[in-house]
Amino acid sequence: MIDLAFYAFQDNSTGLYWLIPFSSQVSKFKNIYDSKMQKYKRCDTIVFGEVLGHEKAFLIQNMCPITSKYIKNEYFDARANVPVRVNGILEKELKEKASKVLALQRKGSKLIFPNVLEIERKLLNQ
Repeated sequence: MIDLAFYAFQDNSTGLYWLIPFSSQVSKFKNIYDSKMQKYKRCDTIVFGEVLGHEKAFLIQNMCPITSKYIKNEYFDARANVPVRVNGILEKELKEKASKVLALQRKGSKLIFPNVLEIERKLLNQ
């Protein structure tokens, strides 16, 4: 079994959770971010922020919906034995950009790599 870490938020309209994976490969994603900024003058699919004092790349472009039955546990800081949280400013940015990207996806833009609308449909029909 592979343990992965994600930033998660709940969609109040569906009850589903949206997972945004984050990566420690910051330089790789900064290059992708910079390329998108040059080309489009904006990038809402990658956000940078700190987790446990280390910079991470939050990949909205790879976000995916799930139900709570697929969540094993909350991510804990082993040293302090407390749940890991992002700061409020980063949380607001992640939710705003994820909502915007998802709305654009629903209108036909291909900004998210997984077929999230099909996954969402199947989860809601369970």
